[in-house]
Amino acid sequence: MQRRSIALAALATLSLSILPLPVALAQATPLAKQRPTNRPSARAPFFYRDHPAAMAFAEDLAARRQLDPAWVLAQIGQAQRLEAAIRGVTPPPRGVPKNWAAYRARFIEPTRIAAGQAFWQDNREALARAEAEFGVPASLIVGVIGVETLYGRHTGTHKVIDAITTLAFDFPASHPRAAARSAFFRDELEQLLSLCQRNGSDPQGLLGSFAGAMGLPQFMPSSWARYAIDFDGNGKVDLFDSPADVIGSVANYFKAFGWTPGMPTHYPVRFDPATLDLETLLAPDILPSFTVEAFQAKGAVLEGAALQHPGPLALVELQNAGAPSSYVAGTQNFYVVTRYNWSSYYALAVIELGEAVKAALPER
Repeated sequence: MQRRSIALAALATLSLSILPLPVALAQATPLAKQRPTNRPSARAPFFYRDHPAAMAFAEDLAARRQLDPAWVLAQIGQAQRLEAAIRGVTPPPRGVPKNWAAYRARFIEPTRIAAGQAFWQDNREALARAEAEFGVPASLIVGVIGVETLYGRHTGTHKVIDAITTLAFDFPASHPRAAARSAFFRDELEQLLSLCQRNGSDPQGLLGSFAGAMGLPQFMPSSWARYAIDFDGNGKVDLFDSPADVIGSVANYFKAFGWTPGMPTHYPVRFDPATLDLETLLAPDILPSFTVEAFQAKGAVLEGAALQHPGPLALVELQNAGAPSSYVAGTQNFYVVTRYNWSSYYALAVIELGEAVKAALPER
């Protein structure tokens, strides 16, 4: 997933973005059903009991959170360095071009659209209820779940505690934001262990992505604690096996980040070469910063409903490798989608997949 944050937009969903503590993780989720894929390598596994900073963090975490010190030390100590996590977050070599057309083709394709149709038809009531309750379109919810995990087919097979511990203490130094990302994953490790011990869950049994995201919507532990909800009303939150909980939780996530019901996510845009100031239009990146009038004064031409848009706009550029870039005029709702996974490529893929699934649904 791009950018997606995870959000991750989601990171990610990811982006896969990501945190009053918690609903029960033991109640929150049954363990994932896949077997872990921490395959043995030529090197002996490295356990974090041999990492002084990790053990110091464990002692500090136990004291701050009033957790059982022996349990916290044992959980972090059992975690193994996950090379797949390090590879997954290592930046690509400089000069590797982004390619929206190729990225889009990975997600807006027949298999995913057909799976989305089946998911929508099986969960019409929950999707309609979430749209009515949170104001988030069913198509957007369906798009997120499809891009993240192909409607539950690929929820991840790595031990979550291995992934998060690895990125908390061995985040690749080559990353331009390595220190900030390490701090983020230490917070995620704290969230995971706090939730698990409070509810008697086994952290060693949870499976997810190489970055520690879990379930159909690929929530990080902090997002699970803050945004996951019991939408099927059975008294527990389950993002692995309850589509209703997944649907409600994704809608709740977007509402929490400021989704405005009824506002489009983006509009078509073209350019007036005589007045175009592309550098100024792209300077704020995807953050909506221009009124309609200011947007057009810089050479970005809008038509139809876009001319009546009441809020700020951003010029969103999607590069196509060596071909000309694609552009859209992003609204505040487009920006909200990127809070799931901090990538404009991810956001537009999610939006377009949901729209393609909706268009393919049989008429009722």
